[in-house]
Amino acid sequence: MMNQINNQILSQVQSEQKIRRISYQILESNFEEEEIFIAGIDGTGYAFAELLTQALSSITSKDIKLVKISIDKKNPIDSQIIIDEKVESMKGKVLIVADDVLNSGKTLLHSLKPFLEIPLKKIEIAVLVNRSHTRFPVAPAYSGLELSTTMSEHIEVEIKDGKAVAYLH
Repeated sequence: MMNQINNQILSQVQSEQKIRRISYQILESNFEEEEIFIAGIDGTGYAFAELLTQALSSITSKDIKLVKISIDKKNPIDSQIIIDEKVESMKGKVLIVADDVLNSGKTLLHSLKPFLEIPLKKIEIAVLVNRSHTRFPVAPAYSGLELSTTMSEHIEVEIKDGKAVAYLH
């Protein structure tokens, strides 16, 4: 197996550029909103949501609220989904659900359940890497990198100290 640095598909600088671009796209698509919710899927998805929130906050005075979605990624169908914000507070608002990598779309699809119970203005999805292997009707509105991979390949995003790097294994 090749060493990890040779398998890097997004460097720290490239990730920062992509996150900044996604932030501008979110702002452009939601320019009339005063408040935007960014909900990250617990783990690296939430860390990506934190970076998006920071990037958005640096380019706008709009109220950007960070929310955590906790779900069992191995068994999302039977998982209890916990949101660390009252879902009712998002009524009539824009919600961006963020995850590091979009594989099949299963986790993202199931993570939307609690939000379907309230009238949101719109729900959009942002991912750092889209593998284009969706088996569920989930398509990101914002993606940093579109990458066709084989099903046996694995994408890993590492986020440490506010810095993101992505690898292909």
